Amino acid sequence: MSAQSATKGAAAQPPARGFTEPDQVKRYADAKASGNKRVLDIDSVYDPAWMKGARVLVTGANRGIGLSLAKEAARCGAVVVGACRKPSDELAAIENVEIVDGVEVTSSAACEALAESLAGKDPIDVLINNAGYFPDVSDDFTGGLNFEENLKQYDICAVGPLRVTAALVKKGCLRQPGGKVINITSQGGSALWRQVQNANKGGDYGHHMCKAAANMCGVLMAEELRPKGIAVANLHPGFNRTGMTKKYEHIWDIEGAVECEVGAKRVMHEIGRVGLLDSGAPFINCEDGLLIPY
Repeated sequence: MSAQSATKGAAAQPPARGFTEPDQVKRYADAKASGNKRVLDIDSVYDPAWMKGARVLVTGANRGIGLSLAKEAARCGAVVVGACRKPSDELAAIENVEIVDGVEVTSSAACEALAESLAGKDPIDVLINNAGYFPDVSDDFTGGLNFEENLKQYDICAVGPLRVTAALVKKGCLRQPGGKVINITSQGGSALWRQVQNANKGGDYGHHMCKAAANMCGVLMAEELRPKGIAVANLHPGFNRTGMTKKYEHIWDIEGAVECEVGAKRVMHEIGRVGLLDSGAPFINCEDGLLIPY
């Protein structure tokens, strides 16, 4: 079953979505106070049926949320391609996953080699551009800026999805029509929300700037790929307890950070709801399924 056939009906009309709360502490507190099952218990609403038989490609699949996305897709019957620089033991242990290693998203040649390895095979129903980078370094005027790290973040998180998607489109590797390109970005890429989440402090320039650029990439992709019948969405996966967010572990509890297995279900649930008729590239908070303003 392809992603196209799996999402007929419900995805024929885009789901009605309001905007989510920018203050994450308040957002999580409100969810607990109201007993919001979508936030507190994703299994109560989760519908993974669209994955059965779909071909799903995940970049950065060797660890963190990418590894959990690959595991969840495989568990739900998808045919998974896990792309990464170097496979981990955890990725290799997943049954029925095709691993493509040596995929460095900062290299056009590596992305083209990935596409070449997929050319002529069944098309990819869902491409999840997940590979990311968030260094634990000072990134403000007080502690100092690291422009080399800033540019590395930009190259991986903003240009990387463009390299991968362009290579796959060029080789005809994505299903047309009916395919989906999903960019895992971050609420940190919302310029409007910096006035709330970064009020009077700024900082983390590389992170916020690269995610905003990644969001713009998704919006432009949506316009170019719509005539081919390929839907595009930018997804904030939510606050997940990963090595990449460990420097924020002091706020994991008050902001509702979840284990990656839960975060993966939230992401997959929203991917199933994304359709071609969504306006542009919706910027979706996978914690609650609501929109984030660009």
